[in-house]
Amino acid sequence: MNSPMPPVHEPVEDRNRSSPGEVFSAFLKLGLTSFGGPIAHLGYFRTEFVLRRRWIDEGGYGDLVALCQFLPGPASSQVGFALGLRRGGVFGALAAWTGFTLPSALALTAFALAATAFTGPVGTGLIHGLKLVAVAVVAQAVFGMARTLTPDRQRASIALAAALIILFAASAWGQIAAIAGGALAGLILCRDGPVSDTRALSFPVSRRTGLACLITFFALFGLVPLLAAATGWQGVSLFQAFYRAGALVFGGGHVVLPLLQAEVVGPGWVGSDAFLAGYGAAQAMPGPLFTVAAYLGAIMGPAPNGIAGAGIALVAIFLPGMLLLLGVLPFWDRLRSRPLAQAAMRGANAAVVGILAAALYSPVWTSAILNPHDFALALTGFVLLTVWKAPPWLIVILMAAGGIGFALR
Repeated sequence: MNSPMPPVHEPVEDRNRSSPGEVFSAFLKLGLTSFGGPIAHLGYFRTEFVLRRRWIDEGGYGDLVALCQFLPGPASSQVGFALGLRRGGVFGALAAWTGFTLPSALALTAFALAATAFTGPVGTGLIHGLKLVAVAVVAQAVFGMARTLTPDRQRASIALAAALIILFAASAWGQIAAIAGGALAGLILCRDGPVSDTRALSFPVSRRTGLACLITFFALFGLVPLLAAATGWQGVSLFQAFYRAGALVFGGGHVVLPLLQAEVVGPGWVGSDAFLAGYGAAQAMPGPLFTVAAYLGAIMGPAPNGIAGAGIALVAIFLPGMLLLLGVLPFWDRLRSRPLAQAAMRGANAAVVGILAAALYSPVWTSAILNPHDFALALTGFVLLTVWKAPPWLIVILMAAGGIGFALR
């Protein structure tokens, strides 16, 4: 049938399943072009999977983002993993994670093996241009999600309160408090909304599987350090260091870096200068910042290192967040079908908009908009995305070229 596509705000029917290859292709494109960090990634995902492919509706996407913000781990990668799971099952989830993670992981591993860095005005201008991409993408996400998820005074006020919490308590705990406060406010202020259809957001994960994933998460967290101490195997120690970092970080992205520094610089596995060089290189990469683990695993002194170390570190840092997500999804999907739970999610979704708005200011805006030229470039990118519907990869090219051009003048 050639029926018209439904508006974005209407539930999207899960009429078609995708093959793992199709899911991999979609996420590989994003893995190659999604610059700007985890907040910007949520904007890229929204453009690709809510607006363009219509794999999920706006409200469902907001629910998923809110859930992943609650959990430890890389929020944007967890969102991508869940989208792949919903669209293509377990293999779709693995394809989504692989496609989104592989480009930056390979690039950072190669960087570690080559021990070179991008320096000079061209490198500086390129990195700054990519920061301007983040400004345009996050601004588009805030603009689009605010229209759908904060359509009334109650939810707009919740979004404002969440933004204020983040602006004046800029921490992972502040983010959690903002979402929890939004959910509580939703229970009080957002009960009158219609009960939405939640069938389109079912995930192919049983409660038994969810419980098994939760047990595995805690077992690895508690038993792997004991195994490392008992055996003295460096590979096990490497795995438990990165697993612990991934399990304890809330907020993802830059929040994981202090934990990683304590895990690898503290015991002398990686020098401080090498650690900071990897951090700088990761800023220029698309995809999740957690892939800096591949660089650290490859460059560290004790074996296993190189490609083997990169693989162990990469899997270990992502694994706890994915196990937690799989453990929570089957229970969350049933819970959110209740009217009170939907009211709480309306408030939490509004809080997500506020969190995105706060992130648009800091660190995205404050680190990128340094002069009128930067503002002009970012504004151009925003207009191209929202009005002209330009693809994100084109904005990446234009902003990178503009950043290099201003750096060379």
